[in-house]
Parts: sequence; C-alpha cells; structure tokens
Amino acid sequence: MKKNVITIMLLLAMAGSIKSQDSLISKSQIKSAEKIFGLNFTDAERDSMLENLNEQLNDYNTIRKIDIPNSIPPSVMFNPIPIGFKSDESLSRVEFSDYSNTILPEDKDKLAYYSIGQLAYLLETRSITSLELTKFFIERLKKYNEALHCVITFTEELAMNQAAKADKEIAEGNYRGILHGIPYGAKDLLAVKGYKTTWGAMPFKEQVIDEDATVIKKLEKAGAVLVAKLTMGALAWGDVWFDGKTRNPWNPEKGSSGSSAGSASAVSARLVPFAIGTETWGSIVSPSTVCGVTGLRPTYGRVSRHGAMALSWTMDKIGPICRNAEDLVIVFDAIYGLDENDQMLYDYPFSYFPEIDYSELKIGYLKSDFELEDNFDGNDSRALDKLIELGAELIPIELPEPDVSNISWILSAEAAAAFDQLTLSNEDDQLVRQIKNAWPNVFRSSRFIPAVEYINANRIRYMIIQKMQKLMSEIDLYIAPSWMGDNLLLTNLTGHPSVVVPTGFDDKGMPTSITFVGRLFDEGRLIAFAKKYQDATGHHLKHPVIELVNEK
Repeated sequence: MKKNVITIMLLLAMAGSIKSQDSLISKSQIKSAEKIFGLNFTDAERDSMLENLNEQLNDYNTIRKIDIPNSIPPSVMFNPIPIGFKSDESLSRVEFSDYSNTILPEDKDKLAYYSIGQLAYLLETRSITSLELTKFFIERLKKYNEALHCVITFTEELAMNQAAKADKEIAEGNYRGILHGIPYGAKDLLAVKGYKTTWGAMPFKEQVIDEDATVIKKLEKAGAVLVAKLTMGALAWGDVWFDGKTRNPWNPEKGSSGSSAGSASAVSARLVPFAIGTETWGSIVSPSTVCGVTGLRPTYGRVSRHGAMALSWTMDKIGPICRNAEDLVIVFDAIYGLDENDQMLYDYPFSYFPEIDYSELKIGYLKSDFELEDNFDGNDSRALDKLIELGAELIPIELPEPDVSNISWILSAEAAAAFDQLTLSNEDDQLVRQIKNAWPNVFRSSRFIPAVEYINANRIRYMIIQKMQKLMSEIDLYIAPSWMGDNLLLTNLTGHPSVVVPTGFDDKGMPTSITFVGRLFDEGRLIAFAKKYQDATGHHLKHPVIELVNEK
C-alpha cells in the first residue's frame, strides 16, 4: 500500500497538467476503454497498466503544448517501392506532338477551347501575347465565377507581372518551353507568397504563408502564369468550403466533387488551360470524372509537396488537371523531380512518346469490377470495346487481398494528427460541415485509433505493395472503373499512378470516366495510352454551356 501511495505521489509531481488524484486514470476507465479497442484484460492486468498509462497521459499533455505546424512531417516515412523493383532508366526523354498547324482564331473566344500545346505555339510564334491570353482567362474566370464558385483568390497583379515578363523573354528569343506564358490556376492548399492560402476552411480563412510551394516555383521557372487560387473542399474533403459549394459546369445545381473541386470546375468550364490538384483518396479522379476533364495522379513521391497543406503524409500526391492527356505530360514534366525541402521524393526518369501500339502491351482489366451494376450506364463497357477495337488484348485480373477498406482509416489517423490542434482547441467547430461524415467528427473519432493498430495496418499495406508488384510485373497497365470496387483506395495506398479520362455522359447528361493504372514511375506510357484512346473517341473535346447568374 505504501508503495502505491509513493508511486501516485511521483506521478502527481511529474504531471504538470494533472492537478489531483481524480485526474488519474482508474481501472474502471481502462475497462470501459477496452470496448473501444476490442480488447479484454483481466483485473490484475489493468492494475499493472495503471502506472504506465498515467505516465503516458502526462507525456501526451506535455507534447500537446509544443507547437507543431502542419508543414512538419513525421520522421517515419512511407516507402511505396516494393522489394526487387526496377525502373527502366535507359530513357529520359519527352516528345510532344506537332502543334505547328495551329492558327489564331478570328473569334478570340475560341481560344478558351485550345489545348496547352496549341496556345504554346501561338505564344512562341508571337501570334498572341501572354498578357492578352492572361487577361482573356482572368476575364473568363470573373465572368463565370459567380455561377461556379471556383475561385477563392485572384492573383491578378502577380499574373500581369509574370505575363509581361514572359512576353519580354519570348520577344528577346529566350523561350523557356511549352508552358512559357500559359495561364493556370492552383488549388488553394498550395502556398503563394503575398496571397492567402485558406485551405478552404474557416479557421484558416485569413492565413498567409510567406513562401511559394515548390510546385508553384517550378511552374514559375517554366514560365507559367498563375491567374487564380482555386477552391477546394475544406481541408481537402468534398466541394464545400467556407464560402459555399463549388459548382459543376455541366449542371451548376450539383457540386463538382472533391476536393480539387475548383481545379476541375475551372478547367471543365474552359476558364483556365490547366490547373493543379491534389489527391489523397480520389480528389483528382472524382472531380475530373464529374466535370468531364482529364487528370493525372502521379506515383507517390514524384512531385514535391513542400508548401502544400498536409493531410496524409503517406498518401498525398500533387498532379495536373487538364483538357487532354498530352497536356498532362506538359505540366507534369515541369513539376516532377527532386526537391531538397521534401525528403519523401524518389529520383526516377520520366519519358513520354505520343505514339503507342496497344498490341505490344499486356493490358489488364478488373473483370469483377466491370461486372458490377451501376457501370456508368454502360459507358465503361463501351470504353473497353473501343480499346479492343484499337488493338488492345484485355487480360482479366483481380486486385490482391486482403480487403483494403479495413485499413482505410490510415488516412483518418494521419489527418487527425495533421489537424490535431483544431480538435484540442475546439476550432473544428468553425468548419462548415458538421455532419457525422465530415472532418470534425472524423478527427475526434480518430483520436481513438491505437498506435499499434495503425502500425499493423501499415504492415498489411506493405504486404499489399509486394503483391501489387507481382501483379504489375505481369502486365504493363490495367483498366478500372473510376468509382467501382477497391481500386481507387488500394492504388492510393500503394502509390501507383493513374490517369482518368472522360468516356461520355450518363442518362442525366453528366460526364462519366474510366481510369487507367500504371506501374510505379511509368506515367509516360500511361499518358500515351490515354492519349490514343482520347484521339479515337473525342469525349474530351466536348464542353459545357454555362448559364450566367445575371442571365437567369
């Protein structure tokens, strides 16, 4: 008994935040907590745990006093590269299609529908200036933003300066490349010096981060012109942000999905030639699907996340959202690569050639997923038929087990850590969405995920990565329904790249898509595969007609 009293007194002396014996954990509390974690200890085991648990509680209270900005990553890093993985490093060359037949349209409004490559040719040949093009797209953004709600902040002053600089350099013969002078928009989780970076969330509405994200720096180096910071679902979930909902250009009564909502909406409405989005679990694939645009989710560790909001350190990826597949290459070629500020990057070459022969490839397809109902009104099947018509021999495959839905909360645990201060301070009450299926409730619930379970879930993830390597060693790429089955979650957990392309429309007139998944660091072949499909179908060339708010 005396020993126990001394132990408690020591614990009280150590714990600055524990004021009385009533603040200590009791055996009855341990018993109640066991139910949350699916455990069952004996009374003697609970008694033995008391000292350790109270010491740990003191540690928790101590480290909570340390300010940990969202930009600080954990020292434990995720590695998506399986045992024995080898990348073809013999090639590191990018070739683009020939755009020399591009002419300046008499009706300047038609510029809105030109690809990056076409606009680049007009700029390089000085048929149009970057200032003219930048003003054109800023005017379009302002004209349609009230209907679509896709812009958080216009970066007009920065854009004018960048465009003027691009014009001067091009006139002097210092052409930087195909992005020189091209306007674009960036998801508002990327820091831009001198402008707010709100993360779409009320608690950060006035936040200014005094640096440029690496992706922004790389695009500036390529000569691209930033015209706007685009909307995102609050803290990268959905299409609802602190000032409303981002709208879908094909039907403004609907949202544009999440969380790269503004990026997809703006590209779909032809308000910018391209935009930067991010994906953790579907945030490029989903908005690209519902807005009818083309998106690339690169391999994990391909693009620096320095200066970007962290949601899940082991799942976040940055990629382009564009009008067509080759535009993805143009943007990706500028933003991928090593960065001294991001230790979670891998140095592999990137190659792209626009011509590809389907008959020379081993192409898988997720047979059981394609057989599920709600198959985008048959557009998935029609896409497979078109691929076969183009020379593809489709090999039925299945994803490796176990079921990844049982470890999806890896994302929740990391997100809760990234925004733990919101939970502890109750500032999560300021977020617009307060339903069960929204961040505030997920952050709180994730506080009860045991560290042991999180680590074991990642061990299972390691096993799946090895199994995916075996599958991908037998094929060059595979085809999946964009939303059906476990493919979207699994490949975000394993870090594999994917390209999502439009496949037409459903019976309600809304866009549909299909997803192509490639080997790690093999984005070039994946995009070439998508380009051939697009060239043969033309779904990506269709665009919405947007009704202005003041015309209603």
